[in-house]
Amino acid sequence: MKKKFISAALVAAVSVGFAMHSLTASATLKPGDVAPAFTAQASLGGKTYTYSLADELKKGPVVVYFYPAAFTKGCTIEAHEFAEAVDEYKKYGATVIGVSHDNIDTLTKFSVSECRSKFPVAADADSKVIGEYDAGLPMHASMANRVSYVIAPDGKIIYEYTSLSPEKHVENTLKAVKDWAATHKQP
Repeated sequence: MKKKFISAALVAAVSVGFAMHSLTASATLKPGDVAPAFTAQASLGGKTYTYSLADELKKGPVVVYFYPAAFTKGCTIEAHEFAEAVDEYKKYGATVIGVSHDNIDTLTKFSVSECRSKFPVAADADSKVIGEYDAGLPMHASMANRVSYVIAPDGKIIYEYTSLSPEKHVENTLKAVKDWAATHKQP
């Protein structure tokens, strides 16, 4: 009886370990892949408009970061960090946009309070963009995983980072933008 319990406990522990790993493992797009173009309803500073990735890429690199849900602890931390870094991204000609499955009404509030009116957030209520970027959570594909991409003006992904922790997304994407800018002339 004791052996069966230990064996069952071991199987359960291994299963939990694999499940936890699958939350961070993903089939995201990789550097060199062409980023899917998208338009979406977005909000910047509480004002709603149609965001176009193609239009933003004409201005320079774009950091597209996916996050699970507005107003949750990790997503709020991440939004604050991106808001604090927006001016640094701009020095290198880059812009930032956050994408989640939240509706536009929620994101209109989030864009002011948590994004501090510094960068737009796009509504992907039908999870179409999340799907095109392979950015869904493994156990809940309609909800975005925490995935950050840096996309060069030619539409190619130059950097990808996936971690459910909000830490390092800004640091890593900013480094990728700086590295790109060091080898490309600014307009």
